[in-house]
Amino acid sequence: MAAEAVANKKPPADGQSSLMDKLLDAVERIGNKVPHPVLMFSYLIVGVILLSAILALLNVSVTEEIAVPVPVSATPDFYEDLAQYTLSGTSNQDIHFEIQEQTIPVKSLLSIDGIRFLFTSFVVNFQGFGALAVTLIAMMGAGAAEVAGLMAALIRKLVKVAPRSLIVYLIVLVGVLSSVASDAGYLILIPLGAAAFLAVGRHPVAGLAAGFGGVAAAFMANLVPTPTDAMLFEITNEAIGLVGGTSISITADYFFQAASAILLTVVIGFVIVHVVEPRLGKYDPADAGEPEQAAAADEVDPELEARGLRRAGLAFLVVIGVVLLATLPPGAPLRDPETGAIIGQTPFMSSMLFIVMLCFFVPGVAYGSAIGKYNSANDVIAAVVKTFAGLGGLIFMLLMISQFIAYFNYSNIPSVIATALADWLGHAGIPAIPLLIGFILVIVVLDFIIPGTLAKWAIFAPIFVPLFIRLGVPAQTVFAAYRVGDSPVNTLTPLMVYFPVIVIFAQRYQKKSGVGSLVALMLPIAAVVLVAWLAMFILWFILGIPLGPGYPVRIG
Repeated sequence: MAAEAVANKKPPADGQSSLMDKLLDAVERIGNKVPHPVLMFSYLIVGVILLSAILALLNVSVTEEIAVPVPVSATPDFYEDLAQYTLSGTSNQDIHFEIQEQTIPVKSLLSIDGIRFLFTSFVVNFQGFGALAVTLIAMMGAGAAEVAGLMAALIRKLVKVAPRSLIVYLIVLVGVLSSVASDAGYLILIPLGAAAFLAVGRHPVAGLAAGFGGVAAAFMANLVPTPTDAMLFEITNEAIGLVGGTSISITADYFFQAASAILLTVVIGFVIVHVVEPRLGKYDPADAGEPEQAAAADEVDPELEARGLRRAGLAFLVVIGVVLLATLPPGAPLRDPETGAIIGQTPFMSSMLFIVMLCFFVPGVAYGSAIGKYNSANDVIAAVVKTFAGLGGLIFMLLMISQFIAYFNYSNIPSVIATALADWLGHAGIPAIPLLIGFILVIVVLDFIIPGTLAKWAIFAPIFVPLFIRLGVPAQTVFAAYRVGDSPVNTLTPLMVYFPVIVIFAQRYQKKSGVGSLVALMLPIAAVVLVAWLAMFILWFILGIPLGPGYPVRIG
């Protein structure tokens, strides 16, 4: 399959493949030998079980200071209509962290406790796996809009308004900004980017790569602070407290964060146009895995479409109006109940995915009703059911991914690896700039096995923030370095929970796409993003440009 996929690529005009093409073809061939994601994660589960038993037998452990959430009081409530307990007084809107010294041993999954965990946690692991709920909620809105034809209509409008050469940069920029809305970008923007490219006669997989690059490779860059930033800065401030320093605000590296968003939009768009699209060649619709998904949507009557878009626009404004009424007035329900804040760990930011879903679902229903696609509530329900019916394979994969992540985390293997590497780098005794570069590269390596942004920073912040402060490097600079290392290889690691989802999206347009195809597709983007972002960080540090308002890049 892999050899056939490579063989079907359009050969270069001169008949000679470049070294880059040969390298990416090799990556694709090797990567596509990886088994189906369900089997791959099944093998990984077995591997983790055996490895945990061996390491536990050898008494492998580490002792480090790490940031842990501060316990909060909770009151159990019982709602008769739900037939289950809930907890009052618990929320993720106001999470605080404290530094504690902990010994972290590798725990065997073949011990009595480990075997008990394997059996008793199987349902709970999947039940508590956030990616499943995020996927279903996001696809509910996107599905209603797509079946109605709203997505296709919006793409046709975009194609008419935006110059063809700028579409790739618009898709990347929206992907960069999408981290404000949690994981919605993975499930909505990426397939939308593919459809937009298809509509203008460009290769849809290149559009998919543009969306994926913006959402994942630039995840820690943005023009506005995100909910993830709020939690990361809370951990940072706890680490600063270890050396008696002053806490920093969420805007401590805002200048760098915003400049990074602009730089990466240009860089990713450039790589798509000059590397990814030439490599993919001309798109052949016969390669599609789902012809009805991959084919350009049929044109509808222009007057009918215009009426549908007007109805959808009005519905969108109604949704935004309701959200504003629930957010802007003093004491509004989506403000922080204690501080009144809107941005940060607030009800508004926690509701972002639900708001995004409504922004697609309600206008989608309005558009479908206007053009005669939805004549009753049953038609809308059928559209959502059709969307969910196509997610069966994905749900099976998420089941196995949830088990692997739970077993891997239970064993403490990722924490032991991360802490050991951090301890080695922290005691290397090298100057600030090389140490910062080494810090970034260690984060890049660890991101392959621990894609979670918060998990890595909870381990690294208590070690490196005090270390760099003693070297004259402020906490905001360490955090900016963490931004650079945390994102680029999100597009390459199959352990990132949405990676299998993106493979499925790619298979809509190229049925032979696999893990290797996606890795080879995104490898140039990840490599160039890392080099460009790292160069920007080094130049920023050398020039001494403030990272944020009132926050220098160096102490003194």
